[in-house]
Amino acid sequence: MKPTLKPNSPNFSSGPCAKRPGYSLANLPKDILGRSHRSSLGKARLAKSITETKRLLGIPADYHVGILPASDTGAFELAMWNLLGARPVDTFAWESFGEGWVTDIVKQLKLKDVRNFSAPYGELPDFAQWDAKNDIVFTWNGTTSGVKVPNGDWIPADREGLTLCDATSAVFAMEMPWDKLDVVTYSWQKVLGGEGAHGMLILSPRAVQRLKDYKPSWPLPKIFRIAKGGELMAEIFEGATINTPSMIANEDYLDALAWVDSLGGVPALIKRSNDNLAVFERFVAKTPWIHFLAKDEASRSNTSVCFSLDATPDQVKALIKLLDKEGVAYDIGAYKDAPSGLRFWCGATVETSDLEAVLPWLEWAYAEVTKAA
Repeated sequence: MKPTLKPNSPNFSSGPCAKRPGYSLANLPKDILGRSHRSSLGKARLAKSITETKRLLGIPADYHVGILPASDTGAFELAMWNLLGARPVDTFAWESFGEGWVTDIVKQLKLKDVRNFSAPYGELPDFAQWDAKNDIVFTWNGTTSGVKVPNGDWIPADREGLTLCDATSAVFAMEMPWDKLDVVTYSWQKVLGGEGAHGMLILSPRAVQRLKDYKPSWPLPKIFRIAKGGELMAEIFEGATINTPSMIANEDYLDALAWVDSLGGVPALIKRSNDNLAVFERFVAKTPWIHFLAKDEASRSNTSVCFSLDATPDQVKALIKLLDKEGVAYDIGAYKDAPSGLRFWCGATVETSDLEAVLPWLEWAYAEVTKAA
């Protein structure tokens, strides 16, 4: 039978993700609008985003955190263009974004001494293949595959290379071993449900030293420059920005950070994400036609949760369209480069009750699109 109870929020997109519960534009301060980001007020608000980020995430005091343009993509591109080339590079990819970084390294930066280790959607490559004398490039959570790195135990403390980690759908939802990570990037529009267009760059002292010791052979556009004359441009990590940021997007990020604080910090967000994943774990366990794309439970994402269905690609598309038309689940299709299936965002901004409410609709929609077969 067709269900009647609908989720309060049908927003299950994996980016931009659902706004936090209780969110309202009216709650954002307006005194910053129309003001320069270089004003004392503007710099203070941007600096607050940096200091609150470090405090809530428990980032070591000697790490640098900066706000960059072009979302997580821009932040990670900047890191690769500035830091890679000094050592051989090992890349690990198991979904589309990781594969994109490999393409940039090989075809755009044209680095020669590169080893790529890949795995199909739903699986992880073997990280034991990494030579710790080399730099390593990898994603922490494969947003388009629903497969995450379980932990950082495989990263040695005495490594010689730098670890460059795209962690955009992991930060604030998973434990991040900061001492094992030299470069971390993420965007506001993922786990915290913030606005897009801005990325965060986190650098360890080892990464900063690389910036001082190494100058790439290729030209760097202005939007990528974070070092000058062999020194880090410290002002970028103190509230200045390379180009003009959106001050209202920054206020939106500060609102999200305040919400994190009100819940009790990052552990509370991790629990919310894990509770959301558990809703689907129970559902998949009793439902024969839906399966996690992640083969190993230990590497199953608690944010971008991906599924395959016992259905044709056309039936999957029909199911997605049907749930969208009913207003119960928006933007749940698998990523365009991923295998046919569903992808639900289960990050902390999604209420567990909304996921529970959508399950009967999933069963109904599946029955509707497959009954002719």
